[in-house]
Amino acid sequence: MGSGEGRFCRILGAEGIAATGLEPTPTLRATARNRDPEGCYVDGRAEALPFADASFDLVISYLTLIDIDGIDQAIAEMARVLAPGGSLLIANLNGFSTAGEWRRQMDGSPYFRLDHYLEPRTEWVSWRGISIRNWHRPMQSYMQLLIGAGLRLAHFEEPRPSGGGKHAERFARVPYFHIMEWVKA
Repeated sequence: MGSGEGRFCRILGAEGIAATGLEPTPTLRATARNRDPEGCYVDGRAEALPFADASFDLVISYLTLIDIDGIDQAIAEMARVLAPGGSLLIANLNGFSTAGEWRRQMDGSPYFRLDHYLEPRTEWVSWRGISIRNWHRPMQSYMQLLIGAGLRLAHFEEPRPSGGGKHAERFARVPYFHIMEWVKA
């Protein structure tokens, strides 16, 4: 889902795993194809996947769930294209990090302010000339949809960062992202 410029597909390919990248943004899809001419990059959106039922043994959503407006359709579609016994791997920004922001106390020391965690909302973020609307959703939104799609949670982790200096220190104070594996019965 949302393969972007294809980095993760190239990593999988280097490990001998044939990957199909789905990307709705023409510029990112073209970049992926230029960087990986032998790769398979498909135009499409997670809310209406252009694949047959049970097409994949493995579906990966790597930092994309926060970008999808129709999350209920997207999760249902991911479950639909997943073969029985297959795994859905998700790496997503943690709701704690998307519901808050770093601030400074009077003495200049940083603290993290969390507010309105249970209220889904969007905000625009920009980097490297790209602007995208990110969603904050509480964890229960994802969990209820994944369970409702008939998937079983097999693994959950909020990994502690390593390396990265001051950024790793901040991400160790507030969980930045999580990793989940869901299995289709």
